[in-house]
Amino acid sequence: MFSLSSHALCVRASTAQVPAQIPAQHILKAVKIADSSAGLTAPHPNAGCVIAHGPRVVGEGFLYAQGTKSAEVQAVERARDLSKGATAYLNLEPGDCHGDDSALKALTQANLSKVIIGLRHPLTHLRGKAIEALRAEGITVEVLGEDLIEGEQLQEVTRACQLINAPLLCRAVQRLPYSVLKYAMTLDGKIAANTGHAAWVSSSESRRRVFATRGRSDAVIVGGNTVRRDNPRLTTRQDGGHLPVRIVMSRCMTLPPDANLWNVANAPTIVMTQRGARREFQAQLVARGVEVVEFDFLTPKAVMDYCFDRGFLSVMWECGGTLSAPAIASGVIAFVAPKIIGGVLAPSPVGELGMVEMTQALNLSDVAFEQTGPDMLITGYLQPVPALYPSVSAAVELALADYLTPSTKPPAVITFYKTWDLYGAFSNFSPHPITVPDEDGNDVVWNSVEHYYQGQKFRGVQDSLAIERVLKIQVAASPEEAARLGRSFGRERPDLLCPDWDEKKLDVMYKALRLKFTSYEALKELLLSTAGSVIVEASPNDLFWGAGRTGAGQNNLGILLMKLRTELIKESEGNQSVKRQADSAAVTA
Repeated sequence: MFSLSSHALCVRASTAQVPAQIPAQHILKAVKIADSSAGLTAPHPNAGCVIAHGPRVVGEGFLYAQGTKSAEVQAVERARDLSKGATAYLNLEPGDCHGDDSALKALTQANLSKVIIGLRHPLTHLRGKAIEALRAEGITVEVLGEDLIEGEQLQEVTRACQLINAPLLCRAVQRLPYSVLKYAMTLDGKIAANTGHAAWVSSSESRRRVFATRGRSDAVIVGGNTVRRDNPRLTTRQDGGHLPVRIVMSRCMTLPPDANLWNVANAPTIVMTQRGARREFQAQLVARGVEVVEFDFLTPKAVMDYCFDRGFLSVMWECGGTLSAPAIASGVIAFVAPKIIGGVLAPSPVGELGMVEMTQALNLSDVAFEQTGPDMLITGYLQPVPALYPSVSAAVELALADYLTPSTKPPAVITFYKTWDLYGAFSNFSPHPITVPDEDGNDVVWNSVEHYYQGQKFRGVQDSLAIERVLKIQVAASPEEAARLGRSFGRERPDLLCPDWDEKKLDVMYKALRLKFTSYEALKELLLSTAGSVIVEASPNDLFWGAGRTGAGQNNLGILLMKLRTELIKESEGNQSVKRQADSAAVTA
């Protein structure tokens, strides 16, 4: 039987536990490989693809990060001619980037006999689109629970497909990030001694597991008490890989002036507070590179709404009992150490919930146990992973379908941020390589607009470190990694930035955008289809390229896209005029 590991966000298919049924076997393998980049990149839709003839696998691939080559393209490339007549098994319907049809082209051109999909895409603007497109090409498509009758084995496979993308499902259905409450406690239920001393409750093995779990999250959230008591770093303790945003909740801003979290050289920090709290201290933190966000009333719900607006899929709460009670999350990761500390006043992991009878206790589902060193790791779900359609009425589905029809007039304001957004292809992280001639006239391929933009920061600087950084950016495995390499080096060595970079960067970005949208006809048509609409890059934290959370940002990326759209419309009209003149001349002749 297939089993979930006790890691709350990790689904691993043990080959010893794979069902004998071939579709189940291959979809579980797709689930397993879909998780391969966890901790290396920011959370994203987890997609895996396995191409097989019966039990024999001939190709496989997984989505490494947003803006990278799709799982389907990789699998077809590896299978090559062996894909003919084979079946492709996908844990998730294709659709990482709306406007990019490379996955569909790969599947349709591979001469497959069938495609079996574990889960329709949770995002409404992508749900069912790839399935319909593949069927329109004459490919047989079967979906678990729809075309394949669910026996016990297939129900487990469907569950695995849901759990590996639990963050995406939560975001799509509940409009909140998936949240996990993590804590370590002694055998008698204490997270610290009655003095507050807590180093260390759990073992080094358990702490390494925590570091790995942080790498699977967009953000790690703590309260002011944790900062004052423990002075944490909240990093992943790894070279490279994804570094989550560190969030501190403090209503009064009574925080130490020299906390480790104020060092943002390697990982960003956001302090969330009530409006007007200690403005002078806020200014000091901002001067050190810490982002400060004010709320009219700071609550865990307000923070989760903010994280949703920021595009986060998954967050982890590492707070004490006072904050964890109102922040009860979707899932729980609990490390229980074989220690007893005692103490009537020693804190417990969860504060007051207002329950007076044991029958009111919150029960976990999908509970799993695992030993980590001397500790016991217990994981489970406090809230079930949402099904795909529970909160979407047929009327809403129909309205959205009508909205997405190409003939429908686009909205007055179009926003985008992540590549999986409706207009995610507009993002400079989208998976569209561009070719740019270098100084010697040789064509150089950059894997995305972001790769090119970050590389140009140090291009032409006659310094070995700058030259080395450009090469690292060029071969970075994802736009996210290219951005991290460029931004971190720019902070560390501002003296190696290209001269007059601040004056050049708009032109650099525009050049890259023009190459992207003129190299891919589908993208060009998508941009032209927005004529009359205002385009807004909705990144809540980048006030130069985006609009910011309050809309007060400069939105330079949106402005450049609208400028490009205007130029492309003029060029199209000019080409049509020339064609009409040529046709008229031909008739006259």
